[in-house]
Order: sequence, then C-alpha cells, then structure tokens
Amino acid sequence: MSASTETLVPFDDVLAAYDPALGLEVHVELNTATKMFCGCSTIFGAEPNTQVCPTCLGLPGAMPVVNAKAVESAIRIGLALNCSIAEWCRFARKNYFYPDMPKNFQTSQYDEPIAFDGWMDVEVDGETFRVEIERAHMEEDTGKSTHIGGATGRIHGADYSLVDYNRAGIPLIEIVTKPIVGAGEKAPEVARAYVQQLRDLIVALGVSEARMDQGNLRADVNLSLSPKGSGVLGTRTETKNVNSFRSVERAVRFEMQRHAAILGAGASILQETRHWHEDTGITTSGREKSDAEDYRYFPEPDLVPVAPSREWVEELRATLPENPTQKRARLQAEWGFSDLEMRDTIGAGALGLVEETVAAGCAPQAARKWWLSELARRANDTGVEIAELGVTPAQVAAVQALVEGGSINDKLARQVFDGLLAGEGTPEEIVAARGLAIVSDEGALSAAVDAAIAANPDVAEKIRDGKVAAAGALIGAVMKEMRGQADAGRVRELIIEKLT
Repeated sequence: MSASTETLVPFDDVLAAYDPALGLEVHVELNTATKMFCGCSTIFGAEPNTQVCPTCLGLPGAMPVVNAKAVESAIRIGLALNCSIAEWCRFARKNYFYPDMPKNFQTSQYDEPIAFDGWMDVEVDGETFRVEIERAHMEEDTGKSTHIGGATGRIHGADYSLVDYNRAGIPLIEIVTKPIVGAGEKAPEVARAYVQQLRDLIVALGVSEARMDQGNLRADVNLSLSPKGSGVLGTRTETKNVNSFRSVERAVRFEMQRHAAILGAGASILQETRHWHEDTGITTSGREKSDAEDYRYFPEPDLVPVAPSREWVEELRATLPENPTQKRARLQAEWGFSDLEMRDTIGAGALGLVEETVAAGCAPQAARKWWLSELARRANDTGVEIAELGVTPAQVAAVQALVEGGSINDKLARQVFDGLLAGEGTPEEIVAARGLAIVSDEGALSAAVDAAIAANPDVAEKIRDGKVAAAGALIGAVMKEMRGQADAGRVRELIIEKLT
C-alpha cells in the first residue's frame, strides 16, 4: 500500500494511536587534504575522474594506507560526543555491488568502531532530550552517479549513467544514534535540533565544512511507529540523504503520517530505503533495506588495526573547543539577548558572524541588527548564505562605528553596504567617494530649516502653538532636501529654537 499526500493520517491522530521512534545516521565528510586510504586530493569541484589513483579505483595490487588525520578527526568527534574511544579497532569490508563502488566493497568499520556509547543533549521548546550515540565509525565515501535522460534524474528511465570517482575514498565519519523514543509530538523537531546541533559541533571542531548543500553532511532518517504504550519498536524505514535541517523535520513528520496510514489500513510497513523529494515534501520507495548479514562483513585484510594510545586520546581531548550549546548560553548572557533574539540569530546562521562583529568592537545589539535585518535581506535576495554575502564582521563593525561617531546615520549606512557589496573599498572610503557624510555645517542646516518653515507655514504655526510633536514633518522635509545627510537631532533643535 502507498500513501499519497491525500491519504496521510492527520498528525494529531498519529500521536493519539502510536509512539514514534527515531534513529539518525549522519555522514560527515572530513576536510582532510587527501582521501581515506590513498594520497588523492579531496578538493571539491574538480573535473570528473581527475582525482583518482589505482587504490581508490580498486585496481588489482593497489594497497591502502590509513589517513592519520582522519583517525585524529574521528577521535575528536567521538570525544566531543561523550563517546568511549576504542583501545583497538579495525576496518571491515562491506560487500555490495554498485557502479559508484569501484572495488565492489566499501572499507568501513562494522562491529569494532573507533567511538561508541556517547550522548548529546538537545533542547526543544525548553525541554531537554538526551540523544544516545550508538557509534561513530570511520569509512570511505562512494563515487557519484549522474543519470542522463528520463524525468526524475534517477536511474529508472534514464538513457545512460555517468560515474565520477573523485569522491570515492573521501574520509567519512558515520554517527549513528540509538533509537530515540519518548519525543512524541516533538519527534520531528528533536530530529532537526539534533542534526543542527551536531553540525554546529562539527564546525566548531574544524574537522569538516559540514555544508549540507555540498554533501559534506548528510542525514539518513529512520522512523518507526509502535502502538501507543506498547514499548515495542515497529518496522523502520530509512529516508536517505536528507540535505537540510528543515527537510529532516519534514521527512520525520511525513513518514509518521504515512506509516500511520498504512498501519491503520491493516497493512505492514516494508523495511526499505526511501527517497526524500524537497519540492513536494514526500518520500518515495527506494529499495528493500538490507540487514547487516547481507553485506557479508569481514575484517579488511590489507589494513592493520587502529590502536590509539590513551596518551594521544587525552592530548586530543585537550584540543576540544567549547561545547556549542554551552557557548551559546554564555554568549546570550554576555550580550543580554532574549531567548527569541538568540533563537533568531542562530536560525539565521549569524551567531558566529555576530560574535566576530562584537569582537571587532561593535555593540551586540547593533551587530545583531545589521546581520539579521539589512544583510540577511540581501543574502535572501541574492540566494546565498549570509556568511557568503561578501561583507565581513570587521566591515560591519566599522560601519557601526561611523554611525556612532555621527559621520553617517542608519539610512546612509545602507548605502555603505551597497558599496561594500560592490567592492568599492572600506566603509570610510565609500562614505568619502559617495559623499555620504552627514552635513553638520550650521549655516547649511539653518538655511534648510528656514526653507522648510517657509514651505510649511501651517506646521510651523502648530509648533508655535506648543505642538512640538509636529516638528517631525519639518524634520522630514529637511532630511529630504539634504538627501538624508542632515543631523536629524540638530535639525530638530534648530526648528524648536526658531519657532518657540
């Protein structure tokens, strides 16, 4: 039985009848200079099949060698997730045939991962959920298949397929949770919060770019339903390669509603992989999910075991950055942000940018104002991430310094940002070149005020009668005449002096 968007069970009805259980598998592509088992480059965007060698192509006689930096990164990730680090572990061969695996097996870890039994606490709407980590293990990525022709971009219906092996062999860390139960109605939000917080942690560690749009971080979402209160896990489905935080949440919600429709009709859930469709917000069937025994795991004979010394592990523990969750709490207290202000800052992807802007001398609220209003709008208009807009935290701090120094006002500052985006120089150079500096010449201001009074006698009379609030109309007239470059405070003082 299939479930379309029309046959989905309403979300509240799902919760009334079933308990959801989540499982998340997150693949993190490490930012090492070379691949996991050979010396090929890992630079993104190279011409297809130009970063390959006999080892990552699986040619006979080629022997792998473990990337030490990848092992180090794996240990640091494990420590940051409160995992135990294995004193001895080894690689295994995961056997399956697919064109993007030139060796016909993937070198991974099976029953002996490098990190295991960890946890991460995530908060959703003030409630803390502990996500237990089953394992974090090392493996290599596969190549990339591109299917040409057909309507879906998938292999079914395609005229032919192309394979790029540049990505084959790039180091991956797969982080697998234990079943997450008890989240109830917040299950979709917990899934999203976990992946988002995990990405923050990975970025803080500096072991990956963790860009979901480039595949540096990919989430597989496992979901099952069980009868309310039964305590028995149901049959799961695995939605593969979900590539945004929002989509993780939507995929969980959709699968809960789809499972409930199937179970409610008396049918059974097929254990399978599913494809997520961003445009329609639905999943479709992929392939029947294999169990571990189907992959015929066995120890990799060409690689020696990995046995990190306890001294090395403790040295790496000392390199861990401040926990992102604790850091956010500290920054919020230091900056005096409300919960809503902090949530919006994080949601906009601007926390690090605001932090750097404050470090450059800007007041926290001013830094937040520019990044979340003016610059976020421009990023949205141009379809780029706010961090990729082309304006630096130091430049934002310099613009705010000009505002505070009285050289420009907020309206003129927006024109300075235009100049920054156009590459016209520093904020100071842009102000000078564009003639944006506020006019402070008393003679020019006084003449502009006299002209506004003469042009608006009714307003002037109201001010003479004590209705000082009417001065706003005259201030507006002066600012318009002077292209927004007048000192509004001084203009108001002059109006009051002249009319009272």
